Amino acid sequence: QVQLVESGGGLVQVGDSLRLSCAVSGRTLSTYAMGWFRQAPGEEREFIAVITWREGTTLYGDSMKGRFTISRDNAKNTMILQMNSLKPEDTAVYYCAASSSLATYAGPYQYWGQGTQVTVSS
Repeated sequence: QVQLVESGGGLVQVGDSLRLSCAVSGRTLSTYAMGWFRQAPGEEREFIAVITWREGTTLYGDSMKGRFTISRDNAKNTMILQMNSLKPEDTAVYYCAASSSLATYAGPYQYWGQGTQVTVSS
């Protein structure tokens, strides 16, 4: 089992930045890649970015490039999502997830965190 705990969400203003963290514990050796997703009310879960745990290879969703940056700290078993120039449409619950493959959709991800709410107020 792999346990994931997100933190860092909250209420921010348009144009602000926010840094989300995902703490990883458990059978981390089985984790090849870690991803960030988000889900707004009434919407499907949306892929943001993924990073491979060992090489640091990254992929981003097309609409996420430029404002969002994914990174990881292997020593701390933590994954980070830096979000800049936030907009009201970024309001959603943000989830981190772990996968044994490099995937840009939710299906291959076996483990999920509980999510952290991000609200961008105008």
